[in-house]
Amino acid sequence: MKQNHIPLDKQSKRRKKKYHAAQRRDWGNLNPVTRKPPNPKAYNRKKSKQRYEHEPCLDFLLLF
Repeated sequence: MKQNHIPLDKQSKRRKKKYHAAQRRDWGNLNPVTRKPPNPKAYNRKKSKQRYEHEPCLDFLLLF
């Protein structure tokens, strides 16, 4: 027996959800999040802290 075709807008919410889920595809190994390199001119708090942590302390030189 032939199954009647019911338009998508007349189907129930559950049936629409099932239909749209079947239409979607998997991204595979690709991550869909857009990425861009950090702006080199922008202020970076972490970078400024690292700079001062690795500099030699001047207090040591003043003791002698």
